[in-house]
Amino acid sequence: MKYRIALDSGGELTKEQIGREEFRLVPLTLIVNGVEIIDDGHMPQKELVDRIAQDPVCPKTACPSPEAFMNAFSEDAEHNYAVTLSGELSGSYQSALLAKSLYLEEHPNAKVHIFNSTSASVGEDLTVRKITELEEAGLPFERIVEETEKYIREKNTFFVLDNLETLRKNGRLSGMKALAAAVLKIKPICYGTIDGAIAQLDQARGMGKAIVKMVGHIVERTPNPESRVLGISYCNCPDRAEIVRDELLKRMRVKDVVVLPTGGLSTIYANDGGVIVVI
Repeated sequence: MKYRIALDSGGELTKEQIGREEFRLVPLTLIVNGVEIIDDGHMPQKELVDRIAQDPVCPKTACPSPEAFMNAFSEDAEHNYAVTLSGELSGSYQSALLAKSLYLEEHPNAKVHIFNSTSASVGEDLTVRKITELEEAGLPFERIVEETEKYIREKNTFFVLDNLETLRKNGRLSGMKALAAAVLKIKPICYGTIDGAIAQLDQARGMGKAIVKMVGHIVERTPNPESRVLGISYCNCPDRAEIVRDELLKRMRVKDVVVLPTGGLSTIYANDGGVIVVI
């Protein structure tokens, strides 16, 4: 086997990747309403959305252990990679770095690299796709690392939230502001900074207007879209994801499009109705 990619469950393996030797999902742990859930992709999205809504406090998450990442690496692979959630949002990246250090103590000649996606959800998925594309093209390990890190620096992440309950529950939005936002139907439009933190870019009254504004920002901030893959992930709103895709494709031509439902971790933070776009 030429390569192995370990992806933490901030991202989502596609149907084509599940079961292939080259890919392993490393689950985080979700704590929802006091119940621990291993985020291995088996819980239906709608069931998790319902559990989150019933939880009076913000669900908690725990990153994978270094051992979990080490177990996802393969001695049979010439190249081992891990792709993690933004290091600004989770300890997963640091855990994977420690796993690499421990793994190299046991296998000093191994080639291992850890990618901080500086994103989540489909942003991680597109990073995995980039590594795979370069591996299949036969590039050497060092060149694959260089090109993938360049890709991570140049991509952009945007998202729009319909449900602000997670922000309210985790204290990032006061109860009064949450109430005002609900009454006025204010929807925040956010983006990922270059280092992987989250910042608000804009806002709009109503989800329809928020989507229009987000699409406008994406088009304005995407140079050379014809060379980029458009990634969209959604939480319990496939029709909304299709609208975002179609509106973007009306205004720019892209290399390819990937549309996926959010996995467990991203479902917690995008919440019901949220849409994430990476390009």
